[in-house]
Amino acid sequence: MELKLIELATGKESGAVSVSDALFGTEFNEALVHQVVTAYMNGARAGTKSQKNRAAVRGGGAKPWNQKGTGRARAGTSRSPIWVGGGRAFPGHNRDFSEKVNKKMYRGAMRSIVAELNRSGRLVVVDDFKVDAPKTKEFKAKLAQLSVKDALVITEGFDEYLYLSSRNLYSADVCDVASIDPVSLIGFQTIVITQAAVKQLEEQLA
Repeated sequence: MELKLIELATGKESGAVSVSDALFGTEFNEALVHQVVTAYMNGARAGTKSQKNRAAVRGGGAKPWNQKGTGRARAGTSRSPIWVGGGRAFPGHNRDFSEKVNKKMYRGAMRSIVAELNRSGRLVVVDDFKVDAPKTKEFKAKLAQLSVKDALVITEGFDEYLYLSSRNLYSADVCDVASIDPVSLIGFQTIVITQAAVKQLEEQLA
């Protein structure tokens, strides 16, 4: 299989990149992608809320009044959930939201996403993507040459100038191949990836 190669300087097609059918020819598995994306997002949840039940609230050991003879409802503690200063009836506790996803499932979902991005025309392969200075204006000009605005740029390695140039933009981001994740891939309208990064991605998801 071959992908169109775009020359960043001109924004026009300058050739083709040979890629493996095992990655870019994978059928879209919606159920697997949903499971992996959900697990990834759940793994980012903090789950740190914590409240006290009636047993954990300090005090309330003495019975407020006698069981009978007062005309009031019986009460065994002043830390009941219906009392001011009492505990919560169903308190929240620290919780781990993470879900187990094995490596085979994760790589399969990533291959499925990448292949679908290619089929839908949302994957743009460029010869290279660099800026001469850490300036947002220059980064936006590079994207304009490709006629895209909402884009994730994937490079073969960390580029400090690219990172500094893009961090001010809400609709664009930059990452290297080692840092990509399923949520980022589906969160942008266009994925711009360098030719060298495509080869790394093939090795990573093989």
